Amino acid sequence: MENEIDSIVGFLRGAERLKCVTRSGWTSDGERESVAAHSWRLCLLALVAHRHVPNVDFARLIKICLVHDLGEAIGGDIPAISQTAAGAKSAAERRDLLEVVAPLSREAAAEIVALWDEYEAAATTEAKVAKALDKLETMIQHNQGRNPPGFDYRFNLRYGAEYTGFDPFIAAFRARVDRDTSARAIAAERTAG
Repeated sequence: MENEIDSIVGFLRGAERLKCVTRSGWTSDGERESVAAHSWRLCLLALVAHRHVPNVDFARLIKICLVHDLGEAIGGDIPAISQTAAGAKSAAERRDLLEVVAPLSREAAAEIVALWDEYEAAATTEAKVAKALDKLETMIQHNQGRNPPGFDYRFNLRYGAEYTGFDPFIAAFRARVDRDTSARAIAAERTAG
């Protein structure tokens, strides 16, 4: 039992980096958002939204949300606007994920990696919902945050669109967030021009 506890502590020490790794989003106080803060609010969004999408296993959805950015503890976050080669971010993040889960028992590590792979493939309802909510939470943060001048709000009007049209509730939620994004873009353009 002590070895198992030591492995969990080692894993948590590595995962703590997510509290320090920043994203492209800014908080309403003008601070850089951490990956951990994003994952936390994604889980809150999943908590209040999951019941509107049929046939979602909430426990599995939350597990996916918790691990979806775990590999970023090593390589950091690469904003969507900066990603270039298709699949490069995913391959690097999976390699980093394997490093983060290395202290865990084989079974615990395999569970986390399988959940991450499920998210990346977006093959299950839970993974599709997690992908969609991940994009929506990011957009909400961009709309809410005190971003630097020149922030590209209009990018978010295309961001993640391929993940948010599979369900009527998710699509309606996306439309609501897009209205906020358009308003924020117009306000930013007025201020700049």
